[in-house]
Amino acid sequence: MGKHVVILGGGVIGLSAALECQQRGHNVTLLEITKCGGQASGAAAGMLAPYSEIAEDPDDFFRLSQQSLKLYPEWQQVVKELSGSEFEYRNTGSLYAIFHEAERLPLETRMKWQQTFGVKASILERDELERIEPNLSPNIAAALYCPEESHVYAPDYVKALKQACENMGVVIKEELEHVKILEWQQNVVLQAKDGQCFYGDTLVISNGAWSTELEDTFGISIPVFPIRGQICAYKMTEPIHHLVFTSQGYLVSKENGSLVCGASEDIAGFNTSVTEKGIARLERWNKKVLPMLHERDPFHRWAGLRPATQDGFPLIGQLAPFEHIIFATGHYRNGILLSPVTAKIVADQLEGAADRLPLDNFNPKRFSVTNTF
Repeated sequence: MGKHVVILGGGVIGLSAALECQQRGHNVTLLEITKCGGQASGAAAGMLAPYSEIAEDPDDFFRLSQQSLKLYPEWQQVVKELSGSEFEYRNTGSLYAIFHEAERLPLETRMKWQQTFGVKASILERDELERIEPNLSPNIAAALYCPEESHVYAPDYVKALKQACENMGVVIKEELEHVKILEWQQNVVLQAKDGQCFYGDTLVISNGAWSTELEDTFGISIPVFPIRGQICAYKMTEPIHHLVFTSQGYLVSKENGSLVCGASEDIAGFNTSVTEKGIARLERWNKKVLPMLHERDPFHRWAGLRPATQDGFPLIGQLAPFEHIIFATGHYRNGILLSPVTAKIVADQLEGAADRLPLDNFNPKRFSVTNTF
């Protein structure tokens, strides 16, 4: 018999978890204080690039990210079929570029440990880069090529997730302004600002940077805080065929003719305004990587809030001993990438299945020395 699941938070993680749980025969209600995908999810560049973005030795977070990347081809197809809509998903591969020979050894080290995990990674020299990406700066010395990395157009992906949820029967409640948890230790009862009450036997916490507001409710430390990420985009006629990374940021070419460049990060509370300083830093770096941008200005600038934790790892898992409370929050800049695997972990735990990956480092209680249980 299916369970009654209440999901708090309608970003990409909440929507993905809702879709997976509903597909497995559970009854899901999703609650969102604003609009679904209105915060970090809709503002994301949509990169699926764990090999380019994780430079350190492999850990459980790398394994989580790699597993999610492998799930994406089938996952995105399911979302398209269930939603009846299309969104951009492109397996372009990526280039992590270096400008100086002093950067080569770290690049080679990264390539070698990635290869031990089955990653198809290789280093391309200057002449090969000129052939496959002729518009890149001639000052780039080499690049790590990872053909498996991809990207989606995040706004359309989130819209499709929402439509798929609705088509499958998920009850979605938006613009609730504020939601309070009235009961959770046995039964689950939540109340919106307008007095509506929502009932369930399982609660999933996926409200991103707002999760910290629940510390008193659960009696644990939930250090999730917003990081403002500023992004800009250029109109392009010449395509860039791969995701392009350096130590300073990324460039990704979309099917709509825009080149998305990011990201400048700072701590600004819940402020999503764009600053001249943040965008200027991006412009300086963009022109260094793609000299053609010296003749262009960004046509669009925006910012989103990324839910970060103290250690950079998300909170994923049950709030022991209350197994009906499941956290799936704090995914920082990896919410789009981690949406398939997080959704499946949430549904697995809901059903009492064995964990498909090690989750100890993502324990939602890991920041609490003591708790009220």
